[in-house]
Amino acid sequence: MTGEIPRLVLGSASPRRLEILAQLGVTPNDVRPPEVDETPLPGELPRAYCIRVTRDKAMAVPRVRGEIVLTADTTVAIGRRIFGKPAGRSEAEEFLTRLQGRRHRVLTAVAVASDSGFRERCVESIVKMKRLSDAEMQGYLDTEDWKGKAGAYAIQGPAGAIIPWISGSYSAIMGLPAYETATLLRSVGLPIWGKG
Repeated sequence: MTGEIPRLVLGSASPRRLEILAQLGVTPNDVRPPEVDETPLPGELPRAYCIRVTRDKAMAVPRVRGEIVLTADTTVAIGRRIFGKPAGRSEAEEFLTRLQGRRHRVLTAVAVASDSGFRERCVESIVKMKRLSDAEMQGYLDTEDWKGKAGAYAIQGPAGAIIPWISGSYSAIMGLPAYETATLLRSVGLPIWGKG
């Protein structure tokens, strides 16, 4: 090893993940969102699903020697039920109807693939969403912030106004657990805040 800082490839198109990396003082050298099938397998539990999809993403991103590939996946779940990205407004409303007024789990897995192998972590947080009036439900749906979001919401967007309580990692609920990501990147030779 020549002491050179490895090149980082982010395997995600998420602006939130870029934002969290920026908080760590890390800017990817390239962004290569992979195409993977995110359909849960029959009987697959939420944690296993989240880890598998993250691993599949990491393996689907083309990587050359000296590069680190970072991928992540966020899964919203109640019990064994996985709430993915809603296909449209009616499914978003169905998801929110099930999530409102109760606590649910948000699982975020993060993985790095590098010359030294593969490492991953999975972080579980708990989120409570308030019970929504019909006006609140329709008003939130009108924002269209639910599009492309696991569970039909993003805590850092308009949905922050309907989430009174969380337990766990705010950055993980956003889509990339800052502490675990920093730990993984350091472990493969990528400094945080410009220092080893």
